Amino acid sequence: MTETKSLSDSIAVLSGVGPKREKALNNLGIFTIYDLLEYFPFRYDDLAAKIPSQTADGERVTFKGVVSSDPVLVRFGFKKARVTFNMLIEHENIKVAFFNQPWIQTQIEQGQEVGINGTYDANRQSLAAVKLIKADEDALAGIYPASKEVHAKTIHDLIEQAFGGYHQYIENLLPANLQEKYKLTDRLTMLHDMHFPETLEDAKAARRTAAFEEFFLFQMNLQLVKMADTKNHGRAIEFDNHAVQAFISTLPFELTNAQKKVVNEIAFDIKRPIHMNRLLQGDVGSGKTVVAAIIAYAAHTAGMQTAIMAPTEILAQQHAKGFGKFFEAFPDVRVELITGSTKVKARRQILDDLMNGEIDMIIGTHALIQDDIEFHNLGLAVIDEQHRFGVKQRATLREKGMNPDILAMTATPIPRTLAITAYGEMDVSIIDELPAGRKQIQTRWLKTDAFDQAVSFMKSQIDEGAQAYVVTPLIEESEALDVQNATAIYEDLALHFQPDIKVGLLHGRMKNDEKADVMAKFKANEFQVLVSTTVIEVGVDVPNATVMMILDADRFGLAQLHQLRGRVGRGDKQSYTLLLADPKTQYGKDRMDIMTKTNNGFVLAQKDLELRGQGDILGNKQSGMPDFRVGDPVADLKMLEIAQQEAIYIISDPDWESVQSNAALVQYLSNSLAKYRNLD
Repeated sequence: MTETKSLSDSIAVLSGVGPKREKALNNLGIFTIYDLLEYFPFRYDDLAAKIPSQTADGERVTFKGVVSSDPVLVRFGFKKARVTFNMLIEHENIKVAFFNQPWIQTQIEQGQEVGINGTYDANRQSLAAVKLIKADEDALAGIYPASKEVHAKTIHDLIEQAFGGYHQYIENLLPANLQEKYKLTDRLTMLHDMHFPETLEDAKAARRTAAFEEFFLFQMNLQLVKMADTKNHGRAIEFDNHAVQAFISTLPFELTNAQKKVVNEIAFDIKRPIHMNRLLQGDVGSGKTVVAAIIAYAAHTAGMQTAIMAPTEILAQQHAKGFGKFFEAFPDVRVELITGSTKVKARRQILDDLMNGEIDMIIGTHALIQDDIEFHNLGLAVIDEQHRFGVKQRATLREKGMNPDILAMTATPIPRTLAITAYGEMDVSIIDELPAGRKQIQTRWLKTDAFDQAVSFMKSQIDEGAQAYVVTPLIEESEALDVQNATAIYEDLALHFQPDIKVGLLHGRMKNDEKADVMAKFKANEFQVLVSTTVIEVGVDVPNATVMMILDADRFGLAQLHQLRGRVGRGDKQSYTLLLADPKTQYGKDRMDIMTKTNNGFVLAQKDLELRGQGDILGNKQSGMPDFRVGDPVADLKMLEIAQQEAIYIISDPDWESVQSNAALVQYLSNSLAKYRNLD
């Protein structure tokens, strides 16, 4: 009977893999032959031989020659050893030393041809050896991520064994037309040259193919998820366009061109009998809220309710006030607010009215996803600062109605890289224009010893009738320390400014009604200076505030600094942000420098991504960037965009000709679709 083999076979079938080694490989994410073949080197050692006279001092190099003296083992100290011998390379003789590898003495002998990789000391004509290699070993050696339990050399040997026994089962996953169009290698060649390249050019070509394949397969899965989501359980919101236009005409300002564009995009989506899943990006102060109000009113004209969920009570209260003003002239539109602070009796009445359809728009925090919240006819769910909510929280809100259309909003600008990966299953609308009359905020970076100078500037603005924020950093993951820091600054400034200038204090450990009281007083100009922690990062709107002073600004991320800066510049006065920081690294200095050079949040977001690298930029795994084995979404952005375009083109082709002819790709997509459904 012929043995049936498959790339899905367990690594336990390989020679040398017993239960202990199998467990060690499992810990590295290697379970099957397929996993092993896709466990790629993170770099290559160049084993091409050189001669000492052509080698620079301190260079990592491989010498190949003849052992010209007997190896000598010397032990010293605790578990320390040195093996030394001479090596003849053409006509040059050098000294070789292996440290803490006593077994090397038994592996070589005088007259033997060997290759040795290490660091060359030109002055001493000696080689600090790292590893012994075969004289006929390949010119490039892959270096693999390893562990204490399984060494890189073991991984390499197992991959060599797996490739030899399973290479005939490797099939192309990329459609042939894409392989030809972008001059990519076939999958067999790619896997071979990722692990066993003869030249650096071979390794680069293999990596290019591997990265494109990885991006393409990821995008194919995302587009399939998106297609399934839009086709399932969708229903049209047949709104009254004339009524919506009449509502827009009552606004006390004219929409920007960018706002008009995104309103049209969203309105087009909700009127189609599909499920909308759209992300609205807009820089701080760009006017996302009024867009949400317009779409909510459109849903109202179709007899449907809208839920608006915000991450903080301050932001929810602000939205409630804003929506209240928008609909002052529309008595048939009832807007209500529900939060954790809502009194029991009022909450009970709101729940009854919501279930009976008497409330048209409900605004709240996590309170909106409590079990006892029931809607009469929820058609639209707006999730503000959506990345602050977990996956389950967002899903729970969606489940409150008959799969309502989703409009997620964020004032945290998302670079193109993240929009394609972490948010690839969503349609994206962007407001890239500020309302008319807004002046660019001037940002200055000062050393911390210029604190008195910054305070004097702040006072000059207050003397002209303006107000100011002073933000203190979260030094550690401790609210107590954060509050102590804010309190100390508050006490110092209150003493400094007394009696003419009043100073308020706001921090996260205050009760919600205390926070609301402080913000109301600041907005009424009862406080001219507000000392705060980052609780004011989102949603605070005081047009009279013109100065934002941020202490120890280098402790904040660029996106957070940009959000804080957006708390000023909300009126028609010139506004300023003062960054006080003494960054110790070039990275820190670069971050402060870019803040002073641009007010464009999208430029900052991309720069932040470039400075920090791929990582998990949004701060938690469920909403950050997916892990890629080979491709770098930042450095390979163009390739990522092309892979997305090709995936969209294929998915939109009703015949799927380029996919259906590739059985391996069809099987791959079928097996992995469930995995990608969990991305958020």
